[in-house]
Amino acid sequence: MTEQELRALVREAIAKHAAAAQPAPVPLAAVRLHPSHALIALPAGSEGDGLCIIEPAVQCNHCGYCKSLGH
Repeated sequence: MTEQELRALVREAIAKHAAAAQPAPVPLAAVRLHPSHALIALPAGSEGDGLCIIEPAVQCNHCGYCKSLGH
């Protein structure tokens, strides 16, 4: 076996290994349907005074964290 043939064999083995190690792509629709992306409805008036629900000492900046499951 020549050095060129050995190099080709190694490259082929590496390519097969790399292809097998790659995770399958997740469809975007499945990501959007995951429960961690759901928003919880807050009671009416809970956002009205401008203070953060989670940290009441600061102003609400409407990040949405209080409406999420924390992800």
